[in-house]
Amino acid sequence: MGSTTEASVHYVTDSKASQFTTQVLSGGLLAAFGHSPTIAIRDFLGEAEVNPDDLERSSVKITIASSSLAVKDDISDKDRREIERVMQEEILEVSTYPEIAYESTNIAATKTGEGQYSVTLNGDLTMHGVTRSLTVPARVVLAEDSLRAFGIFSLMQTDYDLKLASVAAGALKVKDELKFSFNILARKKE
Repeated sequence: MGSTTEASVHYVTDSKASQFTTQVLSGGLLAAFGHSPTIAIRDFLGEAEVNPDDLERSSVKITIASSSLAVKDDISDKDRREIERVMQEEILEVSTYPEIAYESTNIAATKTGEGQYSVTLNGDLTMHGVTRSLTVPARVVLAEDSLRAFGIFSLMQTDYDLKLASVAAGALKVKDELKFSFNILARKKE
């Protein structure tokens, strides 16, 4: 984690007031019908030590329960169960790799308005037993008792030794790139 000072404020995510999703880009026959599943990340814990006087001396850590990923789209129960089974058992292998973790190593920040910042998080993402550097751009709004961060980033599944899924007898094939979107609320903790 980056160095913090006694002036740092500790924030913890409010997962009920936050949204964290990934868009699975797909190919194959069903892709022509716009069938690229959106996966909700339901169980995650984020913590930030924020130095409001110098955001670059802050740190962020997020832990996701791999088994909490669930299809968000309006699809049949049968398709939902099959996609979630493949994702959890064959791709993420949640029994072996129960957590996905991101920890910042460096933060760059530019003030864009009162309490508003354009931030670049540089850190390490560990998923499926593989750790790689990952840069996450975000916009951050600091209020008196809360922090809101939102942004979009992508990663390649093969960078984390994840196999590319194929479901519905190959009619839906997953592409390598995953696009993540987050709008996270964190509340000040004493």
